[in-house]
Amino acid sequence: MAATILVVEDEEPILNLVVAYLKADGFIVHTARDGESALSLVQTLRPDLVVLDLLLPGIDGLEICRRLQQRDGGPYVLMLTARAEEVDKVVGLSVGADDYLTKPFSPRELVARVKAILRRRRQMSVAFPSESTLLTFRDLQIDVARREVQRRGVPVALTAREFDLLYTLAAMPGRVFTREQLLERVWGHDFDGVDRVVDVHISLLRRKLEDDPIEPTLIQTVRGVGYKFTG
Repeated sequence: MAATILVVEDEEPILNLVVAYLKADGFIVHTARDGESALSLVQTLRPDLVVLDLLLPGIDGLEICRRLQQRDGGPYVLMLTARAEEVDKVVGLSVGADDYLTKPFSPRELVARVKAILRRRRQMSVAFPSESTLLTFRDLQIDVARREVQRRGVPVALTAREFDLLYTLAAMPGRVFTREQLLERVWGHDFDGVDRVVDVHISLLRRKLEDDPIEPTLIQTVRGVGYKFTG
């Protein structure tokens, strides 16, 4: 079955070009030209992936991405932007974008990125157990089947990417993972982003899980190597 793509772009020439190439490759394509329309269409269409411009009328792309991450089973996001600085890439990826493409871009590359993201869905890098599993570490509980986390009995809201990263570390407590290993396991082997996105997501997890994010006890940095979960 062909994947459904929602393209959110307010520049008509770019919108038409992206739509034409995606349709030529067999995708089902819908469009939105502003943030409000995009959020409404995501709710009704439930697309597999959203091609999302960063600068939009009304609600911008970053805020849309944040809201999509708050929904269970939300779509993948390929973010489009004219900003090429690494810090902008990290910000985009940290709010939940799965990949990042800067303007001007090749429409063929965009289609290739879309296919790569959708392949990740079929070849999940994070291997979850088929049966119900509950991981418990002191006052932290991770319900793998429900993808829910509680700290001291209080639910902790995590994005899909944050949960995948936490589970990857917590499933093997004490093991040291390099940034490259975490990128491959959580973001996929064909992810072409910056490795600083791992540090950003670790920082976000610490803010939500640690009593003192500056002196973490759950997720520790192994200097010069990467990170480990101590539980």
